[in-house]
Amino acid sequence: MTPLPKRFPDRTPIDVARQQAAALDAGAEGDRTYRLAGRVMARRDFGKLVFLDLVDRSGRIQLLVEPGRVGDVDLDLGDVIGVTGRPSKTKRGEPSLTLDGLELLSKNTRPLPDTFHGVTDPEVRYRQRYLDLLTNDDTRRDFLVRARLVSSIRAYLDAEGFVEVETPILQPRYGGAFADPFVTRSNELEQDLYLRIATELYLKRLIVGGLERVYEIGKDFRNESVSYKHAPEFTMVEWYEAYADYRDTMARIETCVATAAEETLGTTRVSFRGHELDLAGPWRRVRYVESLEQLELWTRDAEELRAWLTERGVDTSQDRTWAQLVDHAFSHFVEPGLIEPTIVHDYPVELSPFARATDEDESLTERFEYFVGGMELGNAFSEINDAETQAARFAEQAELIGGEQGDPDYVEALAYGMPPTGGLGLGIDRLAMVLTGRETIRDVILFPALRQR
Repeated sequence: MTPLPKRFPDRTPIDVARQQAAALDAGAEGDRTYRLAGRVMARRDFGKLVFLDLVDRSGRIQLLVEPGRVGDVDLDLGDVIGVTGRPSKTKRGEPSLTLDGLELLSKNTRPLPDTFHGVTDPEVRYRQRYLDLLTNDDTRRDFLVRARLVSSIRAYLDAEGFVEVETPILQPRYGGAFADPFVTRSNELEQDLYLRIATELYLKRLIVGGLERVYEIGKDFRNESVSYKHAPEFTMVEWYEAYADYRDTMARIETCVATAAEETLGTTRVSFRGHELDLAGPWRRVRYVESLEQLELWTRDAEELRAWLTERGVDTSQDRTWAQLVDHAFSHFVEPGLIEPTIVHDYPVELSPFARATDEDESLTERFEYFVGGMELGNAFSEINDAETQAARFAEQAELIGGEQGDPDYVEALAYGMPPTGGLGLGIDRLAMVLTGRETIRDVILFPALRQR
């Protein structure tokens, strides 16, 4: 067998050649030569002429092949080839490339799924994502959208003077959110370590250290339920900004999301879960307490709230505290109705162990969450920057839900003085769902976690 080429240099993306071909008159041929490479995804034989569809990441183009001109065209669907030719347009108006040369670069030895309809079986799509990407143009588009989304968020934060950093994924203590961690063991250190559930506490240490504006885009891990919006491994961007509060952070997230949508899609308007939405600010704002008062579900009496929820058919058997009950009430009755981009703010202190109290009411905090299409995208607050207050909050949290009293090293860091700070977390996967119109998080994660077959 003749060795296959190790490289195919100087190639042009297919969409560039296709645009040149599309500009020609029907039946005409251009005079510029292009070198294209990609995968053969369709073949049609008509007498002495063979039509191939060549696909790369940028798009698809028809190849016009005269076997006597380029040699034997012994190709199968899925073969990777490199070609040389000139843009042309058929008499029927199809942008094409008339070939002068063709090289086999890689041989496909397995039958491809239906290349017309693409992979439709979810099991195959998620377990063999490469086949999904090969045969579904929409899947490729979605993941290119996701890549542009991440790049646009990074560009926005860089332009605003934020410093991108990396913090530990393996942590001796986990914190920054209410969640169960994944536990592993370090043989060298002879101790248990935890996959991080959030980057928060390390990023705020950097604010103490004087970096002033920091962010991290990375993986978090939570050993909890899987749903259309939850995955055990997911991507977050968290940022922290010294000398800012949650009002400043509200304005920044509106600008960041609108900018990312515009840069990624060319518009701030999206279709998501059956709704036409505009991500441009300003977003609707509503206070947490008022959102429950409107539904006659606000009370600080745990048994009264439990009775109200039970009357409305909600199972509260797993809710041990008032905080769990009120969070259940909000997620069950309020969150699904937050369709247009909405900021819900001033959360109860029991739900917000890292947020500063509001000036008007110490039982509420300067915390907000933001929602699109009935789904939370992220969480933010004015950070506690007083060591004694944070230690007391950790103690209250431990009393309510059990476990250790927070992170003593973080409390010590605060004792050195942290400027007033606004912090925020944004779920990249969930925002990618909104921009692509996908209704399950598994559709925007290349290789989602799945049960064994």
